[in-house]
Amino acid sequence: MFTSEKGVVEEWLSEFKTLPETSLLNYATNLKDKNSLVSSLYKVIQEPQSELLEPVCHQLFEFYRSGEEQLLRFTLQFLPELIWCYLAVSASRNVHSSGCIEALLLGVYNLEIVDKEGHSKVLSFTIPSLSKPSVYHEPSSIGSMALTESALSQHGLSKVVYSGPHPQREMLTAQNRFEVLTFLLLCYNAALTYMPSVSLQSLCQICSRICVCGYPRQHVRKYKGVSSRIPVSSGFMVQMLTGIYFAFYNGEWDLAQEALDDVIYRAQLELYPEPLLVANAIKASLPHVAMKSSKEGTRCIQVEITPTSSRISRNAVTSMSIRGHRWKRHEQPDNNNDTTELGILVIPEISVTNVAGERTGNGEKGRTLGEIDAQHMQGVQETATDPRTDSKSLPEIRRQKSVRKMMEDGINSPGRVQF
Repeated sequence: MFTSEKGVVEEWLSEFKTLPETSLLNYATNLKDKNSLVSSLYKVIQEPQSELLEPVCHQLFEFYRSGEEQLLRFTLQFLPELIWCYLAVSASRNVHSSGCIEALLLGVYNLEIVDKEGHSKVLSFTIPSLSKPSVYHEPSSIGSMALTESALSQHGLSKVVYSGPHPQREMLTAQNRFEVLTFLLLCYNAALTYMPSVSLQSLCQICSRICVCGYPRQHVRKYKGVSSRIPVSSGFMVQMLTGIYFAFYNGEWDLAQEALDDVIYRAQLELYPEPLLVANAIKASLPHVAMKSSKEGTRCIQVEITPTSSRISRNAVTSMSIRGHRWKRHEQPDNNNDTTELGILVIPEISVTNVAGERTGNGEKGRTLGEIDAQHMQGVQETATDPRTDSKSLPEIRRQKSVRKMMEDGINSPGRVQF
């Protein structure tokens, strides 16, 4: 560490101690623009034997518990590097050199698991339903979704996942280590949109190191320093993937691609189903070419929204369309379509697909008035009593009476043959 960098850190340590409370907001706002200070702090954290490490960790904890949002995020950006340093020192069994880092991680954890009144927090997350559109998908693009009885009974219900309450921790042990670190990485992921590019780069790099240290791939990546295997949990790897997925679309494509491959490599060795499922889903959803995303400005995940389309065709046969065509048939006016010439009755064809036009019904040409007398006799009463066709039923009644009179007088219709 150079003398100039050491001087920047020492000035930062002394400046905050003499800062009046009224100037805290302006100080926090200007702090994120001090790139030289951020790079110097990273070098201090990466040197476990540095004499400045303990006062730096103490200052970062003071930032976090100050209650100022900008100072809290300033501390969070170093969280991936702090986790890596703690795990690397723990793997080398030199626990004494990581005491200040462990204290900082425990302090942040114990502050995050309680609210302002000191009560334990319970985090909740609502699992989205695939039957409802979101910024990530359209139900129409998934395919047909059968509405079974069980699906209908559960329609509109949402599943909520709860996390917590989490117990207070006084020290990190092999038993609770990844429970604490997984929760800390969850807090970091909640503030991903506020993290600078250097923090996202650090996240991708430490994810690769944690996954390949002690394995043959470490020689491919040319990582030096730690040769021991670092144990990880399934939940911790899932939280790593959350940050990696965000880094893909926010200017860190190459580092995120390398980190994703290393996480899949480690998950396959450990046979962890959850990280494998999430990692392969991310890999399958990535575009074939690298995204050109600016490292400055609004940070977001880019998705394509498919145009919405009607799930039901306009020509689909439904009970409503059949009922509508039935009443349309009864309400048609008596015109030249109804004729008794040559004993041929022309019956309009009913189309359930809204195809216009009328054609002679199949097998109806040979039908005569005598063959349908009984049907018409029964239809007279139904047509006359139908309230929806009262205004248009008089011509039908007259025609039926004339047919009945012809039968009583013994006059044969032209289409009937006498023997």
